[in-house]
Amino acid sequence: MLVSAAEMLNKAKEGKYAVGQFNINNLEWTKAILQTAQENNSPVILGVSEGAGKYMTGYTTIVGMVEGMIKEMGITVPVALHLDHGSYEHALKVIEAGFSSVMFDGSHYSIEENIEKTKEIIEIAHSKGISVEAEVGSIGGEEDGVVGGGEVADVNECKMIADLGVDMLAAGIGNIHGKYPENWAGLRFDVLEGISNATNPMPLVLHGGTGIPEDMIKKAISLGVSKINVNTECQLSFAAATRKYIEAGKDLEGKGFDPRKLLAPGFEAIKATVKEKMELFGSVNKA
Repeated sequence: MLVSAAEMLNKAKEGKYAVGQFNINNLEWTKAILQTAQENNSPVILGVSEGAGKYMTGYTTIVGMVEGMIKEMGITVPVALHLDHGSYEHALKVIEAGFSSVMFDGSHYSIEENIEKTKEIIEIAHSKGISVEAEVGSIGGEEDGVVGGGEVADVNECKMIADLGVDMLAAGIGNIHGKYPENWAGLRFDVLEGISNATNPMPLVLHGGTGIPEDMIKKAISLGVSKINVNTECQLSFAAATRKYIEAGKDLEGKGFDPRKLLAPGFEAIKATVKEKMELFGSVNKA
């Protein structure tokens, strides 16, 4: 049974830990993340970008797969299924398909239009018990073709959006999607503190969790970050383990070409990465 992300994040904010959003790309990803959450008794958010949604043939397919797995695998920890960086049109689509949480990214609109569209999404989503994440100041790096320059959000704009009644707020604090460049300046904790004070007790969201040093992650959590998004790191560990298997010629031994065998090392690598993050975020045994 899918749940809204609101309750798990309010608990996380109170308990000074964060819940990981791990993006899913296919069956292996979904199964690995759900299994790891259950084994570590941790709440979890499954993120789906519009690109991944298209790749998996659409949102109805994803809802069917996730709900089927929760039932078949006996998953009892809270699981939210969340649209990541959703456009207005796709936010409406996932609400209809049965997602339990949605991010409407109106950061590229003027603040007035962002507010107007966010209000509308909140009204529709909340009437169905679905949680809503909004964004202020775009997150840098590239995500499915959306590129931003690691902008820093305006505290007043954050307050305006938070006051609309969203359940969680993603604000740019110098973080980026993908791998961090050598010359990255780090997170702007002064800005984060300002946003946190202005929007308290709103759970804050940190996008681009891959590659941020552990001490920065812990500091961000202490300043009110209750949801951290991880995607690239799982992809990198999956790719590395798959490469190792093939380079060792394992796919040429016996039935090593069977996709269940071929993808097993990558599957285990995703699990290891997710477990490591859950431990770092402090969500283990918080289900």
